[in-house]
Amino acid sequence: MSTVANRSVSISAIHGRTRAWTVLSTLTLLALLSLLIACVVGSVALSFSEITDGMRELLQGSASTMAATLVELRLSRALSAFVTGATLALAGVMMQALLRNPLADPYVLGVSGGAAVGALGAMLLFTLTWMVDLAAFGGAITVSFMLYALARRDLRGAASSEGSAPLLLLTGVILASGCGALVTLMLSIAPDNRLRGMVFWLIGDLSGTQFRLLPWIVLAGALAFSTRTARAINVIALHAEAASTLGINVGKFRSGLFLCSALLTASAVSNAGSIGFVGLIVPHACRFVLGPDHRLLLPAATLVGGAFLVLADTLARSIVAPQQLPVGVITAMIGVPIFLLQLHQLRKR
Repeated sequence: MSTVANRSVSISAIHGRTRAWTVLSTLTLLALLSLLIACVVGSVALSFSEITDGMRELLQGSASTMAATLVELRLSRALSAFVTGATLALAGVMMQALLRNPLADPYVLGVSGGAAVGALGAMLLFTLTWMVDLAAFGGAITVSFMLYALARRDLRGAASSEGSAPLLLLTGVILASGCGALVTLMLSIAPDNRLRGMVFWLIGDLSGTQFRLLPWIVLAGALAFSTRTARAINVIALHAEAASTLGINVGKFRSGLFLCSALLTASAVSNAGSIGFVGLIVPHACRFVLGPDHRLLLPAATLVGGAFLVLADTLARSIVAPQQLPVGVITAMIGVPIFLLQLHQLRKR
């Protein structure tokens, strides 16, 4: 009997690994396809041959033709969109596991509010893009450490009941409210020539982003940490009360999840502003289709989030071309009906 049981367990494990590799391979191809679509679509459409010629020129270190220039601009923006969407989706999965609340998203604890205060303050005082990005990242990190300092006992305490850590949520809401008041103050005193850019940043905009290595480093490090600890995340998300009896240091692990998700949120918001719904609907959709196992859910949501934002940004810059829309408007218009549909399906279940 034990031999038969062991054989069935090993067969199910092989099937699980095969399914995971199949799913991740398919999602990787879809992510690459989204990048290709982003290079093709725009106010000036490019053929596949023009894209290959442009890529060849870029690899040779020159961009002398219009096709090569367009490919360079579109690919750089698409890569920025991908890393931002992937970061938000991964942060959403981690935040929902931390708070044990499927409605949690990367912005629920006010980290984006700190980034908004830093970015809008820099827009009022400076004009250099890198100073705005640095101020946004600094504001997000500052609020994250304030939140951690104020709610450290709640994070390191015993696992909370269903609905997650109340003190952490309450502290985040209060800090977000304070940041919102500062944002309103800065918008009210901003000169007209800077107000449009500030509003676009708050909605979420990728038009001025450039390829940067730091967000990719943050994403890779957070993904490595989360996949390595995926089994523990499963226990924390589903059976938090029993996690300590299984050898998991609940307080230390929840603190690590919080700091990692806060760093991801800071990276995404400083890169493209406050883009809503990506960190909420993508984890929901992936969990609905693939199940709650974080060993598969974490990398799958990362790929889906990146591809989703690439396609949304492609719509934002082409739907009323040559005028460009903030990508946050597109994600909200797509996200609201999808989220309502997911709620309806959950209610039917």
